[in-house]
Amino acid sequence: MNAAELREIRKDFPYLNEDEVGKKVVYFDNAATTQRPKQIMAAVGRYCSYENANPHRSAHHLSIASTRAYDMARETVQRFIGAGHFEEIIFTRNATEAINLVAYSYGLTHLKPGDEVLISIMEHHSNLCTWQYVCKQTGATLKYVYLNEERQIDMAAFEAALTDKVKIFAVTGAANTVATCPDIAPMIRAAKEKGAVTLVDAAQLAAHERVDVRALACDFLVFSGHKLLSPMGIGVLYGRIELLNEMCPFLYGGDMVEYVYEQDTTFAASPYKFEAGTQNVAGAVGLKTAIEYIEDIGFDKIVEQERRLMDYAYERMRTLPYLDLYATPCKNRGPIIMFNYKEVHPHDAASIMDSYNIAIRSGHHCAAPLHHYLDINASCRASFAFYNTTDEIDLFIAALPKVQEVFGLGY
Repeated sequence: MNAAELREIRKDFPYLNEDEVGKKVVYFDNAATTQRPKQIMAAVGRYCSYENANPHRSAHHLSIASTRAYDMARETVQRFIGAGHFEEIIFTRNATEAINLVAYSYGLTHLKPGDEVLISIMEHHSNLCTWQYVCKQTGATLKYVYLNEERQIDMAAFEAALTDKVKIFAVTGAANTVATCPDIAPMIRAAKEKGAVTLVDAAQLAAHERVDVRALACDFLVFSGHKLLSPMGIGVLYGRIELLNEMCPFLYGGDMVEYVYEQDTTFAASPYKFEAGTQNVAGAVGLKTAIEYIEDIGFDKIVEQERRLMDYAYERMRTLPYLDLYATPCKNRGPIIMFNYKEVHPHDAASIMDSYNIAIRSGHHCAAPLHHYLDINASCRASFAFYNTTDEIDLFIAALPKVQEVFGLGY
């Protein structure tokens, strides 16, 4: 991505318009949610203005148009992640709901005492608390695989933990904390050889590199639209069709039934049996447009730009003596740097950075067990997207010592 291309891309994002916003804002909280380009908002506006109706419900023109828009969004997601079947794409509110769907509709009905669920210590709470609940309900055991000194999954520990008792292996494709992008393909293969069902949390992965579910051979994969430029309130569950067909519904109500009697109900086939009630068609339209926007730019350019930003920021930050960095030093990493000041609380640091119009995250980032494992309570996090620039990183780096100055600390 050359400088001219980046300038044109940045024109698509209203928050970068200093005249409209009233100030220059450096947004480095992309791991929480991305900004939206104007094309996505325009597409959602067109749908709401000219195609708004309940899909699948009526024979009139608007319902037919809404159904067509919803189906086209599903087809776009199917192609985007390389799924083999239209029926394997389930729309949810977000990745969290998608994981819960698998946990309730598969985990609760397939696990029993003596079984094990294996996850990594760097999982987001969505892929951790959910399995805690399922294990408590079923009598299964929740096991963790930990990290090595480079904050990569310790493969020897993984192989030791992966016994015949493991029935579900759920792992992040990209950590939202230490930036690790584990080599999940061989882990998935190993888990499947043991008979385990596999789930990939791609919430931090889908926006940053091409995902192919058939190449990964995973059973389930989830991601959220709002981390992929689209509006909040839309997410995706990919599930292997054989598993979806045998799973019970997660929610019950309208549009997911075949026949309803006073004492019994039969259900529609996938994907509809997992999409009860009126769906977020506008969100699906926004997600479709976001995917098309990303594909127009090209993942090669996105990966190159984000890797350049990550490397540039990491190399500059690691020389600052008043910071502790927790991001993996390895190159298989996402565009995230988790760090702490040695003598300043993360919330104080983030507030002071905000006074210089630098937006970063502070807290445990929905990864409290990972923080406990690292022996810290909270941290700061700067996360980048392809529309960020090295000039913005320079402003960020220049603001870092200001936090020290506020507290009268010198290095």
